[in-house]
Amino acid sequence: MDLNANQQTILIAPLNWGLGHATRCIPIIKALLENNYIPIIASDGIALALLKKEFPTVQTLELPSYQIEYAKNGAHFKWKLLKNSPKMLEAIWEEKKIIKKWISKYRIDGIISDNRLGVFSKKIPSVFITHQLNVMTGNTTWITSKIHQHIIKKYTECWVPDLAGSINLTGKMGHVDDPNLKIRYIGPLSRLQKKLVPKKYDLMIILSGPEPQRGLLEDSLKKEIARYRGNVIFIEGKIEAEQIVTQINPVTYYNYMNSFQLEQAFNESEMVLCRSGYTTIMDLAQLRKKAFFIPTPGQYEQEYLARKLKKEGLVPYANQDDFKIENLSEVASYRGLQTLHCNIDWKSLFDIFQNTKISTLNP
Repeated sequence: MDLNANQQTILIAPLNWGLGHATRCIPIIKALLENNYIPIIASDGIALALLKKEFPTVQTLELPSYQIEYAKNGAHFKWKLLKNSPKMLEAIWEEKKIIKKWISKYRIDGIISDNRLGVFSKKIPSVFITHQLNVMTGNTTWITSKIHQHIIKKYTECWVPDLAGSINLTGKMGHVDDPNLKIRYIGPLSRLQKKLVPKKYDLMIILSGPEPQRGLLEDSLKKEIARYRGNVIFIEGKIEAEQIVTQINPVTYYNYMNSFQLEQAFNESEMVLCRSGYTTIMDLAQLRKKAFFIPTPGQYEQEYLARKLKKEGLVPYANQDDFKIENLSEVASYRGLQTLHCNIDWKSLFDIFQNTKISTLNP
């Protein structure tokens, strides 16, 4: 007798844009396993490398890279993306062809795509995860938002990792008035849990995001912390084959951490210095942490979130070129992020793969 006969196979595919899309899929993958589904992880680059380390026994597949690159000058970010858009569109087209083959080859019953635009099928229930119903791109926000919403409408359902009401983390980015979008607000996603442990570090620095901006910020902060008085843990955000730990008093450097180590480090730290990426914000809210943000230059989404949370009196921020270690003194005047209580009903969410009937006659 086949023990897996009644189990459904779900393909979960996060975008490889920094580590945020991959890390927020970790609780979803765990929930799939706990609810008797068989997950298959599909991505590329450091996102796939991280998830392989987190789930060594789960099958993984490689998708084409979108080849997302950041400009060294943040003001050129949008034009760099436009320049790379033919490569991205080619990868999305390749994704579509690959997914069609994989559905048959691996007997996939459902899809969860975290911002991978080619991971979709009309034959099986397909879920799209995003916190950007409105895509912030400066004076072109209206057109990028319309394009993104048009793509979302193809999916069986769209899961937004936030709350639906006025108390939320994403603001206008994750909330729109469009009855044609099949949206479910599932609550913030975090792989981390709050723990009551003794303080070990005065400051935790955690980096993420594509190059070259991650490396530029790393170089800048390593110079700045020479003037910081206190114990520091510095996680560089490099997913490499082996973990490397270096002690240069009073700073402990890690090239990367797994989820268990990261949870411990967050809980042992008084304050966090990091990017204002949405996954990081969800983690900080879950852990009720005080923080200081340095948005990725030119990334309108992070700049919007940093402005929103500063305006609400929660977290201060500075532009990358302007940041000085003395800015951290501002944190005391802000409330810090707080948990938005929401118990995710995974069984109800996953019912979409049980109850949704998709015609197998569709191409």
